[in-house]
Amino acid sequence: MIENSMFEEEPDVVDLAKEPCLHPLEPDEVEYEPRSSRLLVRGLGEHEMDDDEEDYESSAKLLGMSFMNRSSGLQNNMSVYRQNPNGSCSVPSTRTMVVCTVVFVIAFSLIIVIYLLPKCTFTKEGCHKKNHTMELIYPLATNGKVFPWAKIRLPPDVIPLHYDLVLQPNLTTLKFSGSVKIVVNILHVTRKIVLHSSGLNITKATITSAQGHQAEPVEFLEYPLHDQIALMAPEALLAGQNYTVNMEYSSNLSDTYYGFYKISYKDENSKQRWFAATQFEPLAARSAFPCFDEPSFKATFLIKIKRDEKLSTLSNMPKKATTPVTNGVVQDEFFVSLKMSTYLVAFVVADLKNISRETNGTLVSVYAIPQHVNQVGYALDTAVKLLEFYQKYFLMKYPLEKLDLVAIPDFQSGAMENWGLITFRETTLLFDNNTSSAKDKKLVTAVIAHELAHQWFGNLVTMEWWNDLWLNEGFATFMEYFAMEEVFPELHSDEDFLNLIFKAMMKDSLNSSHPVSSAVQSSEQIEEMFDTLSYIKGASLLLMLKHYLTKDVFQAGIEVYLHNHNYRTAQSDDLWDSMNEITNGTLDVKKMMKTWIVHKGFPLVTVVRKGKIISVQQEKFLYRVEPENWTSDASYLWHIPLTYITNRCNFTHCTNAYLLDQKSAVIELPEEVEWIKFNVDMNGYYIVHYAEDWKILIDLLKKNHTALSPKDRANLINNIFNLARLGRESLEKAFELIDYLNKENCTAPLTQALFQLSLIYNLLDKKGEQQLAGRVMHRIEHLLGDKIDQQHWTDDGTLSERELRSTLLAFACTHDIRNCRTTATEMFETWMKSNGTISLPSDVMKAIFAVGAKSNDGWEFLLKMYSSSVSEAEKSKMIKALASTEDARKLIWLMQNSLEGEIIRSQELSHIIATVSQSLPGYLLAWDFVKENWEKLTRKFHLGSYTIQNIISWSTSQFATKTHLLEVKSFFESKSEESSQLRCVKEAIDTIQLNIQWMDRNLAKLQELL
Repeated sequence: MIENSMFEEEPDVVDLAKEPCLHPLEPDEVEYEPRSSRLLVRGLGEHEMDDDEEDYESSAKLLGMSFMNRSSGLQNNMSVYRQNPNGSCSVPSTRTMVVCTVVFVIAFSLIIVIYLLPKCTFTKEGCHKKNHTMELIYPLATNGKVFPWAKIRLPPDVIPLHYDLVLQPNLTTLKFSGSVKIVVNILHVTRKIVLHSSGLNITKATITSAQGHQAEPVEFLEYPLHDQIALMAPEALLAGQNYTVNMEYSSNLSDTYYGFYKISYKDENSKQRWFAATQFEPLAARSAFPCFDEPSFKATFLIKIKRDEKLSTLSNMPKKATTPVTNGVVQDEFFVSLKMSTYLVAFVVADLKNISRETNGTLVSVYAIPQHVNQVGYALDTAVKLLEFYQKYFLMKYPLEKLDLVAIPDFQSGAMENWGLITFRETTLLFDNNTSSAKDKKLVTAVIAHELAHQWFGNLVTMEWWNDLWLNEGFATFMEYFAMEEVFPELHSDEDFLNLIFKAMMKDSLNSSHPVSSAVQSSEQIEEMFDTLSYIKGASLLLMLKHYLTKDVFQAGIEVYLHNHNYRTAQSDDLWDSMNEITNGTLDVKKMMKTWIVHKGFPLVTVVRKGKIISVQQEKFLYRVEPENWTSDASYLWHIPLTYITNRCNFTHCTNAYLLDQKSAVIELPEEVEWIKFNVDMNGYYIVHYAEDWKILIDLLKKNHTALSPKDRANLINNIFNLARLGRESLEKAFELIDYLNKENCTAPLTQALFQLSLIYNLLDKKGEQQLAGRVMHRIEHLLGDKIDQQHWTDDGTLSERELRSTLLAFACTHDIRNCRTTATEMFETWMKSNGTISLPSDVMKAIFAVGAKSNDGWEFLLKMYSSSVSEAEKSKMIKALASTEDARKLIWLMQNSLEGEIIRSQELSHIIATVSQSLPGYLLAWDFVKENWEKLTRKFHLGSYTIQNIISWSTSQFATKTHLLEVKSFFESKSEESSQLRCVKEAIDTIQLNIQWMDRNLAKLQELL
């Protein structure tokens, strides 16, 4: 995190080209030393710069901060003019006049100096001259000397080849020490080696040449703003030569979820134990060992860990040897790794148990703390099946001899794909037959499928830079759902993916959205790339491409991509080039897919049918709030692989395709049809407006809804409500379309209808329109009441039926529909009287707990059971129930306790805030909590992280008044520039504005409609 305190002393910029050098630099570099020694300005010729690599923004920030500090100082000095009680101004003292004169002279001198810089204008991009050379501003290291590198990205003149890493964590003192030897290769003559280090106390640094036998001590400089250190060689490092960098250091085990961090948990005897684990993606390997912490700097790793002999260690590779060090301490050495990026390095030190199974020469093991090892069986079975599937599909064997899956007691993410050592949150790996529901089984399966896909997409082939994160995450998400359909068809995972696509499109329809592939530099920008668009939109585009190319062509393209880039890095164009090798000129995949990667948002396709002639037209789908707040879409043109079905050829027989690569086109059908439905099964990433044909589709759903697939029905519900929100269709027509739902039995359309109606209900509820909100709920009860009554409070039926039961009963109990709360209360009281010893049906446990938590006794009992339960699936349901209480004091205590991580782990905080913010008593409390604890939250979870994105989104998404809009804007504007410029903050503001706009447009209409 960047601290303003680094700039308490203002840097000056001057031009003294003839002063002697402070540090040896490259032979062709011109150096300028400032009088104050605060900054170094260096001239660079055009030929030395690569636009994509430059980071002038950091330089501009240094200047900007300097000017801001001066302005602040001048403001403070104005306070010397004080007003007398009678209203007149007192004459300033002589001392005051002298101080003011000095300040004025300094300010005037600074302006003159900047003006006299040779035809140089400072902008955000840097210092521009007429001859197109630029001036980079070099900052100071922590020791006051000039740091020889100004960019966020590391210089390309040195690359790492191999790391020897030795670590000794102490789980008593909660510190660790380490040493690292890095073999580097010099690409261009240099006297500096710049690499990453964050929060490490480096005590020794040396460099040894390949021929040399003597390690030369070197000066090292630190620049914490960019997490960089520079080793200054006593003589030039020669191109083509290898050198060994050796460093010794120490640090504390982190108390955040990043780097090498500590975890506290209770063992079977309720005794506190410590656990150390790593989470390096995206930028935290540097906080465990000095390294070249960028994805393109791949190298091999030899890791040794010293540990207490009673504990065990795991790392990416199998263990090679264990040797004694001192009494009670041993050292584990692991085999040398494959070539990989630093963010994939991992190690765990803990007391763990495991079960294992071998498949195709790979030993698959699942680890957990001892009291949870009886819950890892399902994960092992699932991992083995998925590993076998991926190896067959990719025609490429998993390259390691072992694959470990480890359940971490406190873990921010769902899981992390470290090569050979995948780490998981306990709820995403453990499955308890007694308390895990159908949804829990689907979650565990999905996360394992995602992380195993990463072993190829991300680990074997890695994105070159974080702008193409979607190549990792989009591919892993696509393969996750594809593999589940192939290996576990009974889970109906395609319906979950459909709902995720709908939610991604909500985010992507805002003007604050971003292209899937976006330029990023700062740590906050990189963190923010881990969002719904990189994961879900990226996966959706691959799904669309797969259906257009056909599955065989798509699979062959993937094989080419993996083969051409294994153990290396890739960009988006490399994937499209691989696909083009297979299409062989019949389709330019790159030309088509670039329109989806470089544009933010998605198209709205309007369909007009006249006899056999179908006119189609595309435009950008965008919620426009204020004229000055949206981007022109005139240049947006997607190449859209349209698909459609008609009554002559429905989903059970055939699907037609048409590539719309113009603004509009005409499709001529062979014959007239009764109806036409575009975007078959929602396999395309676009919304369709049927103009006059909506009435025909509404009638079709009423008369014969099974003429369309469940996904097509869900797609129609989603599209018409989004069009109503856009103002292109009436809300009345949207409500008319869902009138058929009393005949619906499938999860996807029912879930989508509940989601859309809940959005409306929540806005009305928080706006104080309780009577109208009640009428919305009455409409839902009219449509789904009979279906709710038909649900059994058991775990019987198919997985799909069980999941629908869980959804309907949880909704009904939350909103007190039919007799849901009566039944749930009876079951909860029986369970409470047994002191939690009797088993509750896992699929309805969430509904039962939520109702039980509404009473004070029930809430206290749930909290007690939460503290003693060994089932993570059960605890997850309990925490959501605890957060659904209407008692404000309990909600505040719950959020505060989770932030502190004492009884409730901090990993649960974003889920707690999400639940609290949905209720009328809680939504203002959630926002107040975020405001009051913003600094603590961003220290714990990091600016831009997925957790912070979710916390901001959930705590503000229910606001629909101008007062709240102003409050949210003002709050973030009062924070650091890094906070106020977060994309998720802009999305939150867009969302509130849209809520206000929706209420203005529809409140009166709803009064009439309901």
